[in-house]
Amino acid sequence: MDIEQKELLAKTGDISPEAIRERLIAARHMTGLQQNEIARALGVSKTTYHSQESRGAPSIKAMRYYYRQHRIDFNYLLHGDFAQLPLDVQERLFDALSKPSG
Repeated sequence: MDIEQKELLAKTGDISPEAIRERLIAARHMTGLQQNEIARALGVSKTTYHSQESRGAPSIKAMRYYYRQHRIDFNYLLHGDFAQLPLDVQERLFDALSKPSG
């Protein structure tokens, strides 16, 4: 996959809630965790995390969790900037982005 394809898939530069939602879902799928497991790790209810994900509006706590536990930083989550991510994380994220979300 070349850089242009990656930028399209990650919607680099797209800060719309829809794009952020897709990146959050891909991040969660990359971890192999369910929403309730992410919520538990954050210390919030599943409903609260589901709302953040579905609205494309992650909390600072959620972004910190993805960075500290899974090496996915806010530049990717909020802007689709992936160049700073470790290559193994990029590969797993692009695999997740290539699949239908849900």
